[in-house]
Amino acid sequence: MANLNRFLPSIPNLTPTGVVDILAVAFLVYQGILVLRGTRAGHILIGIVIMVALYAASLWAGLEALRTVLSFIVPYLGLAIIVLFQSEIRRTLARLGRKRWFGIAGGYRDPESVNEILLAVEALAAQKTGALIVLERDIGLRTFIESGVLLESRISRDLLLSIFQPGLPLHDGAVIVQKDRITAAACFLPLTTNPALSQQLGTRHRAGIGITEETDCLSIIVSEETGRVSMADSGQLAPGLQLSELRERIERHFGMQPSGPTPISESPADIPLVNAAPEETSDKGNQP
Repeated sequence: MANLNRFLPSIPNLTPTGVVDILAVAFLVYQGILVLRGTRAGHILIGIVIMVALYAASLWAGLEALRTVLSFIVPYLGLAIIVLFQSEIRRTLARLGRKRWFGIAGGYRDPESVNEILLAVEALAAQKTGALIVLERDIGLRTFIESGVLLESRISRDLLLSIFQPGLPLHDGAVIVQKDRITAAACFLPLTTNPALSQQLGTRHRAGIGITEETDCLSIIVSEETGRVSMADSGQLAPGLQLSELRERIERHFGMQPSGPTPISESPADIPLVNAAPEETSDKGNQP
């Protein structure tokens, strides 16, 4: 009891400032866990923690040989963290910079363009034509736009169908949409390296997921093998979506007001989306 009484006075009083401080630290820790969850960085961080723990244990137990070996490694862990976690650090800073604290989203917000995109996706899925459409939000995609062919065209169903027509030069790649314009086509995107994803996902799906890991955009992916429509957001893939679900996710992501029922193509050649197929396999090497 005497030891407990000596310990208790050393605990600082919990003030409103202390509560805010604790909540801020908890928020940072939580965001860090979200960034590292399901990535290779999580395993790397565990390895670094183990090395630091071994170094502390060698100091406490007087293991001079182990301490000497680790003393050459531990001082460089700070630099190693920056190098190994550069993509995660960049993604976290980008998310903090784009944060909208009042629920107002930016970027792509044109309801009429949504209709054109949905009509194109419907036709592409019916024809089992592979496609990857990226909708920019707050974080600019200029780096990826410059890797493709600049178009600067109004969004239209016919133009999207022409771009993704098999055999044409712009087919293999991603279309990037800024606001109400198709800015570029045949763009190259970074591939996700998330080990938690299915190995059956092809290059197109991995590119669609990879771009959403680095930015706050949305990716719409149409599988050329099954005609299945998927959407990627924040590194997560939602497969097998209907047009109504696709519209709802777009409107929610960009803070748009619901714009009524989903348009259906009047072309007799179009058929409903194919969503009953099994999980996607390789996209035959298509490199967006």
